[in-house]
Amino acid sequence: MSRLQKNWNHVVRKALVSGAVASVASTIALSLLGKAELGKSAAPVNGPSQWIWGRHAPYQDRFSLRYTIVGYAIHHAASVFWAIWYEKLRQRLAPAKNVPAVLAPAVAAAAAAYAVDFHFTPQRLTPGFENRLSQRALVMVYSSFALGLAATVLVDRYCKPRGTARRISKTKKNRSLHATR
Repeated sequence: MSRLQKNWNHVVRKALVSGAVASVASTIALSLLGKAELGKSAAPVNGPSQWIWGRHAPYQDRFSLRYTIVGYAIHHAASVFWAIWYEKLRQRLAPAKNVPAVLAPAVAAAAAAYAVDFHFTPQRLTPGFENRLSQRALVMVYSSFALGLAATVLVDRYCKPRGTARRISKTKKNRSLHATR
């Protein structure tokens, strides 16, 4: 396997995780904002199913296999797509030394997703939830998407137990000392 193939394989593997986290985070935001603005938590999640079912799909209010599951599947696939570009961007940058540096590529990817979704995509292929949610809510959804993208890096960086290897080696030494006594 060539170095380029390994590089892309690594990016795609990381994107499957960061994209899944971003998808879940932004879907939670969609549901909460749908409940707050429309009184219907499934309505915004149904939006992307317009790719399959047509322009009436974003106006379906109830949870259903036809609209909600298909809408989530499309949203999830799009999230992984954008996560690939996010992970590729992260790979090209120097390792992040602080939280703003971790968030910057995620915000850039989310901003690119927003711009493409609403300014360069044919109406039929937009996310659909823009038909139901306010502009403020859309900013919150794409912000939660950015946080979801960055979450895996933030967790790896700030939630790893420090000094674990050292504690384990001390524990093994203590056990071997007790065993010889």
